[in-house]
Amino acid sequence: MFYRTNFCYGLCLMFLLSACNAVFAQQKILTLKEAVQNTLQNYGTIKAKANYVQAAAATLKETKREYLPNLNVSAQNDFGTVNSQYGPSYGLGGYAVSSSGPILTGQNWNAAFGGLYLANLNWDFFAFGKSKEKIKVARSQVTLDQSDLVQEQFQQEVRVSGAYLNLLASQQLSISQEKNLKRAVALRDVIAARVKSGLNPGVDSSLANAEVASAQIALTNAQDVVQQQGNLLAQYTTLAPVDFLLDSNFVSKIPKTLDTSTAFNIKNHPLLQFYQNRINISTEREKYFRTFNYPTFSLFNIFQSKGSGFNSYTLTQTLFTHDYFTGVNPTRSNYLLGVGLSWNLTSPLRVHEQVRSQQFNSEGLRNEYEVVNQQLTAQLTLSKTRIQNALKNYQAAPIGLKAASDAYLQKTTLYKNGLATIVDVTQALYTLNRAETDRDIAFNNVWQALLFKAAASGDFGLFYNEF
Repeated sequence: MFYRTNFCYGLCLMFLLSACNAVFAQQKILTLKEAVQNTLQNYGTIKAKANYVQAAAATLKETKREYLPNLNVSAQNDFGTVNSQYGPSYGLGGYAVSSSGPILTGQNWNAAFGGLYLANLNWDFFAFGKSKEKIKVARSQVTLDQSDLVQEQFQQEVRVSGAYLNLLASQQLSISQEKNLKRAVALRDVIAARVKSGLNPGVDSSLANAEVASAQIALTNAQDVVQQQGNLLAQYTTLAPVDFLLDSNFVSKIPKTLDTSTAFNIKNHPLLQFYQNRINISTEREKYFRTFNYPTFSLFNIFQSKGSGFNSYTLTQTLFTHDYFTGVNPTRSNYLLGVGLSWNLTSPLRVHEQVRSQQFNSEGLRNEYEVVNQQLTAQLTLSKTRIQNALKNYQAAPIGLKAASDAYLQKTTLYKNGLATIVDVTQALYTLNRAETDRDIAFNNVWQALLFKAAASGDFGLFYNEF
């Protein structure tokens, strides 16, 4: 009974461990969609450009509100003297006082409280579209930053997908190099046994050891590439750099749809949209600068109330009070309404060159647009050839691997029977390793070719919707 209980307990424990391992392994698999989503949500440049969009939107709101009139209110309570005299004065640096009172024959130190209260409205109500054009510039900046965010997201989608495929390919190549090392070690053991028995010369053993060393170096180099590609993928996804377990479907199947057509309207490409919006904001700045040639019409008014502790002080210098509330209570008021025109007649001389500078800048941006447009058009044309070549290699790889495997089996069998040399066997080993490498990257290259087309056409869905 005791053994039966322990046996059942052991079975349950093994089952739980197996289930935990399966769940853990499943959790560690990083799919391409998860990698892309992690990049879009967490990558630093994407988050930064999203903040730039918010900043541009806030600036647009602020620019719209600049058209509102300026309304200033002011209140002050003072205590001091009101001696005055004839003569010019200037409040240089704002340090002089503004005292107003009767001109007396001598100085006195009579002081009282006073108060001044005012409200001022100033509104540039017409400036030949200056405010409207400034708002258009700010709105164009929002559009530019939004398109910059979209093109950055697109670029990162392509980059993280390429890094994912590169890591997957390097992992497959590492596995192939590991298999090749095992074959080289097994072959060395066979050769060593035959050399010891005198069936083959000792130089065969030396050549076998050289092949093992070469296979070990190739495996180490492949593992180094895996680490590099894994680190790059970790950077894009903002995940910890670990030994990623990736989706194996990319090495077992190819995309369902591989249309080699190049009939795409690349004007909607996110990168071209970004460059076009750079041109748009530059042309808007040209229009805005031109408005500086014209005058500005302003409407202004002011209402002012004043209180003073001095009463008929000009006639009798004893008629003042130190009472605070009497001094700050407003007893006199004034208002003023007006319309003004402000026009710097020399502005057109400066604005002309400012507009010309912006026009040259716009033309330079158009030149950059054309360069990017030509590059994308050439890449889109190239994508057709890349897909066709990748499909040819995909179809030829299994044939080459089958032939290389048969050749290696034949040469090792002949060698064991003394009918082939060690050179024949090592050549067959090299051919098999190369065929496995071609097989490993054949599937991956098809996906890479489709990704290249998606990047050139500006439609990431061509690639993303295939898995």
